[in-house]
Amino acid sequence: MNHKTENPDQAEVFEPAELEWLLAAVVPPQSAAADGVRHQAIAGRLGQRMAHSIAEHAGLLTVRLKDGVWSPVKDGIRYKTLWRGGAVGNSVLIEFAAGAALPVHRHSWLEEGIVLRGGLQIGELELGLFDYHVAPAGSRHASIQSRQGALAFLRGTSLGDGATVLRELLGGLLPFRGGSAQTVFANDEGWQELGSGVFKKELYADGGMASCFYRLLPGATVPAHAHLKNEECMMLEGDVFLGDILLREGEYQLAPAGSAHGLAYTDVGALLFVRGAAG
Repeated sequence: MNHKTENPDQAEVFEPAELEWLLAAVVPPQSAAADGVRHQAIAGRLGQRMAHSIAEHAGLLTVRLKDGVWSPVKDGIRYKTLWRGGAVGNSVLIEFAAGAALPVHRHSWLEEGIVLRGGLQIGELELGLFDYHVAPAGSRHASIQSRQGALAFLRGTSLGDGATVLRELLGGLLPFRGGSAQTVFANDEGWQELGSGVFKKELYADGGMASCFYRLLPGATVPAHAHLKNEECMMLEGDVFLGDILLREGEYQLAPAGSAHGLAYTDVGALLFVRGAAG
């Protein structure tokens, strides 16, 4: 075969079929039996790895964007349950159409909220993207509305429990205020560096539990760790591998007490809300 070009300095060019012929001449062929043995070995190792991963992540509840069912609260407002927390209330996503509003109500549990899209107004308070608002049990909330439409994460809400919702609405008619709500606005204040590319911002702590924002820069890692108490995680921005599980923006995970997380890693950076054991 002669494929030289007219230019003697130009590299010789081969067709794909010719390259295959050349490779076949220098690479010894594998027998069908050898191929079968190799395939079985690879499949066996893959099966072992999958079994280990399933066992390692047993008990973790991960709610993807497409998971769950949206239910109406009233005209222009709907919610999707992420986790039913029993004695600490439920965790949900709640969506407001532009102009929709919730009436005055009184909280049965400590309720935390984070704006994920749009904006919310509570009386004269304006909440925007990633602003955090917490109302203690027994506190009375003014009407919550959204002029522009909004999506928010709520933890400790009565939504999904009809009897408790009714009790909260009736409690809102009583005049006393109860405990005071607190707001932490999304900004660059209050961040503490925990390690290379890992930052923490404490939002609220009570009864051995703490709520925090964690910011991970691209390439940051967090060591594997166990959970002494339930830990809730809401991915606000970016994505992160929690062991073998990729948690993406808008997704939720509950790690029950006694479970563990493998090494956490992010390629692109991440912002997470985490509620778990203090310290």
